[in-house]
Amino acid sequence: MGFSDADLAAIWLTLRLAGLTTFLLLLIGTPLAWWLAHTRSLWKGPVGAVVALPLVLPPTVLGFYLLLAMGPNGPVGQFTQWLSIGTLPFTFWGLVVASVLYSMPFVVQPIQNAIESLGRRPLEVAATLRAGPWDRFWTVVVPLARPGFMTATILGFAHTVGEFGVVLMIGGNIPGETRVVSVQIYDHVEAMEYPEAHWLAGSMVVFSFLVLLALYATRRNNTQGIMP
Repeated sequence: MGFSDADLAAIWLTLRLAGLTTFLLLLIGTPLAWWLAHTRSLWKGPVGAVVALPLVLPPTVLGFYLLLAMGPNGPVGQFTQWLSIGTLPFTFWGLVVASVLYSMPFVVQPIQNAIESLGRRPLEVAATLRAGPWDRFWTVVVPLARPGFMTATILGFAHTVGEFGVVLMIGGNIPGETRVVSVQIYDHVEAMEYPEAHWLAGSMVVFSFLVLLALYATRRNNTQGIMP
């Protein structure tokens, strides 16, 4: 007994989704985390709460409102139809949008915490050496906040791989298009195909263990690196 062609297709689709989602989250989440770490605006609290909302909001609730927003009568859906690209629900790109929003706190918060822990002193020192903002970010912030970026990447990828409620609400169950591993496991269980479900579920358990192991190893190495 091993993975069927449908299982392999679901695994490949899940890896594509998680990789693209993590890449987009790093692009979007890094400037957002920078702003949250440094701003004194009254909007910091509301924006931070919105970013963290998926931590406490049931996935089906988020999926339901995304479905309404991206549907043919929703504002996002009307905009995408105006662009002649159709609607996003029940497509791969609809899953990407939903995954980015649902995994946002798992990327933004570690980066924000890492930037806040640096303080302003390193940036001020770099500024006295005539380093520009872009130079300060790449030569000071990124190296010193590297543990936060690594944690964000690992958690963002892993959280996307494990999604179920949001992807089922937005993507449905279309083979090769929106059927990810979690939905494939659900299909096996619903069809009482327990051996097939064991293979996929067991692989998810191993994957989750390796993710946590890598995360703890990264934190341990970083802790040892700063010890005198």
